[in-house]
Amino acid sequence: MDISGIKNSIEACWDDRNLLKSSEHKNAILSAIELLDKGKVRVAEPTKGDWKVNEWVKKAVILYFPISSMTSTYAGPLEFHDKIPLKSNYSKLGIRVVPHAVARYGAYISSGVILMPSYINIGAYVEEGTMVDTWATVGSCAQIGKHVHLSGGVGIGGVLEPVQAAPVIIEDGCFIGSRSIIVEGVHIEKEAVLGANVVITKSTKIIDVSGKKPIEFKGKIPARSVVIPGSYPKKFPAGEFQVQCALIIGKRKESTDLKTSLNEALREFNVAV
Repeated sequence: MDISGIKNSIEACWDDRNLLKSSEHKNAILSAIELLDKGKVRVAEPTKGDWKVNEWVKKAVILYFPISSMTSTYAGPLEFHDKIPLKSNYSKLGIRVVPHAVARYGAYISSGVILMPSYINIGAYVEEGTMVDTWATVGSCAQIGKHVHLSGGVGIGGVLEPVQAAPVIIEDGCFIGSRSIIVEGVHIEKEAVLGANVVITKSTKIIDVSGKKPIEFKGKIPARSVVIPGSYPKKFPAGEFQVQCALIIGKRKESTDLKTSLNEALREFNVAV
């Protein structure tokens, strides 16, 4: 069955769950997850100037759960009991995996990726040369570009439903500082640098304070921005309090060598990594 046929079968199952009893439709779902695992399809993909969400792929992930059985697997004395197997064949795939890194089957991880003790969920897409550092998590369907550094403890949120919702997108060359949290479909454009403890949701104010007047964004960090955590005053019935935001304090400099600019861009602004 070609990709078009797989897509049509999954759309039919989505509208009529009774079709999940059919071996033909089950095989279509399994084929979709295999394609997802190999990176031949993805939940979201770049188009000219934007990103397109492939809703049928998210539907396949959701439909994968009801047709899968709970199974126990073991790694020495460790036991796992789940419906989705773990990713395997790392040596053949050219991925460095440090104990106790875990990735689920259905997550695409490119050759050259380094996984420190971390977690990658089904539907995620992680491109070449990326470092997923200790205790970082990449949620379901999150899209991580090439040569990205997810520092220790970073949380990249996942999303399955609603199926039309965009996943978190971290584009090529980004540096995400330790303990930062990016959720709810936030889009970090190419080569942006986030300092430690930056938290961005869809409703978080992102304020560019590098010019004479503040410029506000939501849901997106522009390319090459250097970002730190901040706050702004907001009035409530009980009084005025500080609310968390993200501050764009400048841009990465073209003169800084690409290999070192991720850390250098922060140090130039005296920002914690």
